Amino acid sequence: MGRPKRNIQAAAEESMTPPDALSENQTLARVIKAEGNNLYSCLLPNQKTVVVELADRFRNTIWIKRGGYALVELYPAPEPKSRVEGEITNVVRDEKAWRKQGYWPKEFAKKTYDDESEDESNVGKMPPSDSEDED
Repeated sequence: MGRPKRNIQAAAEESMTPPDALSENQTLARVIKAEGNNLYSCLLPNQKTVVVELADRFRNTIWIKRGGYALVELYPAPEPKSRVEGEITNVVRDEKAWRKQGYWPKEFAKKTYDDESEDESNVGKMPPSDSEDED
């Protein structure tokens, strides 16, 4: 039997609103790759890659795409035989609201393109004709 619908909706609602502040062992991370069995490879703001586990309440409820963001709670001292270094405690679904928070890392800033680079691009332009070369 599946989960009650109220549990699924509660998990979805929880991931829509960002917390006011983060604890010292929590950080935002970019999801690099799904490792399988609810394990994800994530990139921390300090460019360190860690393997984290998805919290039970999000399993089979919320899917995380590659390149998405998640709130990761790192374990204080990882177990010696385990490769899991933390747990995904929240999934960033409304990225715009999360970016407005003061704790959003500068390393994950949105990339903007310069107007100059767009002018130099040949995308969408016709190739030069042969008659222009004869002049």
